[in-house]
Amino acid sequence: MGKNSIVVGCQWGDEGKGKIVDLLASEVDIVARFQGGANAGHTIRVDDKKYVFHLIPSGILHENKVCCIGNGVVLDPFGLKEEIDVLTSQGIDYSNRLAISGAANMVLPYHKLIDAIQEKARGTSSIGTTKRGIGPAYIDKVARHGIRVVDLFAPERLRKRLDYQLKIKAQYLEGSDDERADLDRTYDELLGLVDLFKPLVRDVSRFLYESDKAGKTILFEGAQGVLLDVDLGTYPFATSSNTTSGGCLTGLGIGPNMIDTVVGVVKAYTTRVGAGPFPTELIDDTGEKLRAKGDEYGATTGRPRRCGWLDLVALRHAVRVNGVESIAITKLDVLDGLDEVKVCTEYDLNGESLSEVPLDMAELFHVKPVYKTLAGWDGTCTAKTSFDDLPENAQKYLRYVADDLGVEIKIVSTGAKRDETIICQ
Repeated sequence: MGKNSIVVGCQWGDEGKGKIVDLLASEVDIVARFQGGANAGHTIRVDDKKYVFHLIPSGILHENKVCCIGNGVVLDPFGLKEEIDVLTSQGIDYSNRLAISGAANMVLPYHKLIDAIQEKARGTSSIGTTKRGIGPAYIDKVARHGIRVVDLFAPERLRKRLDYQLKIKAQYLEGSDDERADLDRTYDELLGLVDLFKPLVRDVSRFLYESDKAGKTILFEGAQGVLLDVDLGTYPFATSSNTTSGGCLTGLGIGPNMIDTVVGVVKAYTTRVGAGPFPTELIDDTGEKLRAKGDEYGATTGRPRRCGWLDLVALRHAVRVNGVESIAITKLDVLDGLDEVKVCTEYDLNGESLSEVPLDMAELFHVKPVYKTLAGWDGTCTAKTSFDDLPENAQKYLRYVADDLGVEIKIVSTGAKRDETIICQ
């Protein structure tokens, strides 16, 4: 790979980016997260231990790697403290290895309350939010009355900005007996984090620029997936940030000349959490088998994921808008034992054949997937570490996907653990 790489999800999130970032982190000096918030859940398994990170970059488990949280992230300060406490309890030293952009907006308790109220009000038109307050926090950011990390260190300014929130959010907060509406409590709890945060906050944009100039290698980590991008995903069934490679530039304050390659993470089948269109969804025994064998439950919410066949039409969109040059295929082992494996090669929209996703993403509710059926395999992919050791039909499946997308396969994950991986030369 190039000196500096971006890892992005090419589906609806949950592709296994945490494991891929953890693997690639061993080859770089810095890992930097550029968007999203605690609605992300990156799971890493090392030996018999399982780690789930929502905010801290997945490279934190490697010694001597610096992990950065960029200005494009909406940061839950209390959630971050919980993750730091977990690191401490596990004996993982994060001192001098974790940097937070002071320009990052914070997700505060009232954002979560508003998120839940708004989602309930949508009724049958709910969009499947995680209720982690991400959307309301991004709204405040764009409306220019959000509260940033740097405000922690200016108590009077913090107090004024919280007082203003009470005025503009009176319909949600005034008279509420929910403790998340108590801004006096929030103020006191935020001040209690000052000593923890002060040594962590820095100008991440400048740090990355100077590190790049000094010859350091950087891995840029995204959250969710391209089909959840607020502009290029299945809007309005999307997240509130730009999950694509373009979001890396604004989310970390870097220039495009700092990016050498884009790695897309692709699950060997497709999953989705929450509402929204899903052309290849399997509401049958096969879908249930994929969910059970793949342990398809959200790392953040615990919700069961919807499962379906691989969608090459959606992946072509992901490759194009991200500039993906190579891919990492995850959970290939979940397809072991199936008599046949299907891939969607085009959509049928009222008799019209579509090889790319429509501009109007709402039409995805009405398309019918057109499948190519490939032979399954009798052997197992589980824990294989060499491409040549994979069953022949599994190799054919991977080559078919790579040829269709016009990309190289760099990594194949054959299990949840770090060492259950094929590095393709």
